[in-house]
Amino acid sequence: MPSMKEVLSHHVFGAVSAAADELGVDAYVVGGYVRDAILGRPCVDIDIVAIGKGIELAEAVAAKMGGLKVNVYKNFGTAQIVNDEYTIEFVGARKESYRNDSRKPVVEDGTLDDDQKRRDFTINALAIGLDKKNYGKLLDPFNGLKDMDEGIIRTPLDPDITYSDDPLRMMRAIRFASQLGFRIEEKSFESICRNKERIEIISKERIADELNKIILSDIPSIGFCLLFDSGLLHLIFPEMVALQGVDTVNGQSHKDNFYHTLQVLDNLSLKTRDLWLRWSAILHDIAKPATKRFDNKVGWTFHGHEDKGARMVPKIFADLKLPQNDKMKYVQKMVLLHLRPIVLAQETVTDSAVRRLLMEAGDDIDDLMLLCESDITTKDTRKMQKFLKNFQLVRQKLKEVEEKDHVRNWQPPISGEDIMKCFGISPSLQVGLIKDAIKEAVLEGAIPSTHEAAYQFMIDKGKEMGLTPVK
Repeated sequence: MPSMKEVLSHHVFGAVSAAADELGVDAYVVGGYVRDAILGRPCVDIDIVAIGKGIELAEAVAAKMGGLKVNVYKNFGTAQIVNDEYTIEFVGARKESYRNDSRKPVVEDGTLDDDQKRRDFTINALAIGLDKKNYGKLLDPFNGLKDMDEGIIRTPLDPDITYSDDPLRMMRAIRFASQLGFRIEEKSFESICRNKERIEIISKERIADELNKIILSDIPSIGFCLLFDSGLLHLIFPEMVALQGVDTVNGQSHKDNFYHTLQVLDNLSLKTRDLWLRWSAILHDIAKPATKRFDNKVGWTFHGHEDKGARMVPKIFADLKLPQNDKMKYVQKMVLLHLRPIVLAQETVTDSAVRRLLMEAGDDIDDLMLLCESDITTKDTRKMQKFLKNFQLVRQKLKEVEEKDHVRNWQPPISGEDIMKCFGISPSLQVGLIKDAIKEAVLEGAIPSTHEAAYQFMIDKGKEMGLTPVK
């Protein structure tokens, strides 16, 4: 464990200590910063508790640090200093009481002991003194250091009270377990299972924030398994729960698509920290329950699950209060195209098939390849090596075709206006047919993707359709 001198090495603490002494205020750094500093994890959010005068302390610290701006929230008794490197939150010590229908507490002034009791977990209830008489003194009333050393997530008080008061703490417990690789104490996890229905009073935005942090864990399957086992996942993301389970007909079973999805997510997480690409892994097979069929000749099939899955993405994002913007459209594209490289890897790779993939994936082709390679979850080493080798061939072919034909983010060399002007016609089915024919000719390699070649092709195609160019 680092020394308290190392934990308090940040220059902010000198300013807080000096300001606290001038104001005659007892001040402590608490919570996540202390936890992460002891664990050797980076942390840019610093929480300071003052025994009274939290806002005044913030203003005095800001003045000592060169007149930094202070954001004051009088209704909450808090203040905040933000710059490019860190965020410092100041609050007076407080105690809280809760109503049954809300996670917003009734707040009263309190002691440091009250403040530590209201913390969610023992590892977040550590405090280190910053005023002169307490400087560097670690206060650990709930054995948080021991729990950190043993890798345990535990509540300071009765977990039923902790989770019922603020049900978001159930998500936070699972998030910390996933991020830190800790285990949730048995009594605490049993309490999450009992109180899971209380999650319904939490806004979907707050739930999504915790879910995204779980997804960004090094091994996100840890968090998802805990969400599933506790029953929380059934309430916040039922479409994912529907993936779980195995059906057997005539002795033939399909794989459990829930645990397959988690394996794909973990595989991908070894290669990227991109949140939305990880969401693509979560949703790539989301429509398999809806498309599952048993065929006596071929066994289990999931025909069209990529198309139906892509159509499910907007509603899932809306239900989870995830962004309805280019992030959603990106995930939708990944889900729609996730089988395409796999099909290429299983067949003779033709230039036309590669052109189509490059045209549709555009600049996201590399992300798509990462997703598809992560989708290989076979335990058969020989099959695994074969698939990976085939994917390397696909990557090489993608590179060769792109260098030769430049079809990534392809734009038609001939527009609809060009066609109408050439033949003197109005918008019509014929215009669309000629545009589609030009696109197919480029994809099949019949003509290069240049204006000159496409223009001559347009003339020839129009004549076939009985159109005469305007002179």
